[in-house]
Amino acid sequence: MVKQERAARTRGALVRAAAEVFAHDGFVLASLTSISRRAGVSNGALHFHFESKQALARAVQDEAVAAVRALAPRAGGGAAEPLQRLIDATHALMGRLDGDVVVRAGFVLGNGSPRRDGAVDLRGQWQGWVEEVLKDAEREGALAEGVSAAEASVAVVAATVGFEQLGAHDRTWMAAATLVQFWDLLLPRLASADVLGRLLPGGTPAGAPGRT
Repeated sequence: MVKQERAARTRGALVRAAAEVFAHDGFVLASLTSISRRAGVSNGALHFHFESKQALARAVQDEAVAAVRALAPRAGGGAAEPLQRLIDATHALMGRLDGDVVVRAGFVLGNGSPRRDGAVDLRGQWQGWVEEVLKDAEREGALAEGVSAAEASVAVVAATVGFEQLGAHDRTWMAAATLVQFWDLLLPRLASADVLGRLLPGGTPAGAPGRT
């Protein structure tokens, strides 16, 4: 049991160290030596857990995918309004991107990577969820007249992915205040008059834990 716990800690340290290196250097420039050094383990210990840099990248992406998948369904807690769930999800996503290097690295690894190892497209998964929740909003009559779910999803996905990309160099792009400005601008065009007054651009407390 002690050996298993030690192995689990070592593997976790390697995944986090790999995420830090991938997020900073990208997949191509990242080296196994720099990852093992950052994790505080030998190259031999690294290879015991991961046979290659590709295997490490896959482990990082698997953890990032699990984190992002868990965000969207929980976002907003009990919020009934699809648009509020969407707002809450954007705050939750940006919060994780800002505070969780594994999630940041997961997006970096899916950005124009030349690898052919079945890398997960986190942005594609995010886009799919945004499209589905906006379809819910459309069915419930929550979108403004003349606005379709397809049109709205283009704006939301483009903006949030842009915040993620820009936030890699300037974290203020992932700040809650930036998202509030975005939603303040978009919601009057996006939401129906009946729904608009009930929406919270800053997210509901359950949807944006720890945000300022």
